[in-house]
Amino acid sequence: MGGYYLLIGAIALVSWLVSNKLKQKFKTYSKIHLRNGMSGAEIAEKMLADNGIRDVKVISTRGQLTDHYNPRNKTVNLSESVYSQRNAAAAAVAAHECGHAVQHAQAYSWLTMRSQLVPVVSVTSGMSQWLVIGGLILGAASETGIGYYVAIAGLVMMAIATLFSFITLPVEYDASNRALAWLKGKNMVSQQEYAGAEDALKWAARTYLVSALGALASLLYWGMQVLGNRD
Repeated sequence: MGGYYLLIGAIALVSWLVSNKLKQKFKTYSKIHLRNGMSGAEIAEKMLADNGIRDVKVISTRGQLTDHYNPRNKTVNLSESVYSQRNAAAAAVAAHECGHAVQHAQAYSWLTMRSQLVPVVSVTSGMSQWLVIGGLILGAASETGIGYYVAIAGLVMMAIATLFSFITLPVEYDASNRALAWLKGKNMVSQQEYAGAEDALKWAARTYLVSALGALASLLYWGMQVLGNRD
């Protein structure tokens, strides 16, 4: 188990560093005020309108970096700091979340695939590791072999969650590309504002990349424990 704790510690450290860097970036670019004076909510509403999307609402939600698009009720949820602020960071986040709305409207295949996995992952992700550990313990205490199959079931669940993490990557990167293309194509931001928005979204995407790599590392570790013990 020592190797696992070392792995988790390394992943947690990298995740913290990237997350901290992201917060610093957004703090920096929150000081670059938009020349057009538009708020995050207004940016979002215009991007939706420009893409012919009329059935999606832009609403404010509590918290920091809690921004997201909900395909079930078709809402672009912007954190309070993004919804009302008029800076490069707010513009980047608002446009990014609208990028997901555009994906949904255009039936973007990666988003569709991700949405189909959400119900499965929401149920299995919390129990997968416990099944693997429980299976290994049961296998060590019993000679029936049932522990192995319990552990394999946990690995399958873990693999689905890992797949979900990697499917999320093209969804997030594509939403950022759509956002940046719209901001630039519609001349919504100045060159300095665009550079800030682009950098902020790059760091936001890296949080998903770290999460996916962490999920894969964890899957490989437990896979070696289960399959190695089988030998």
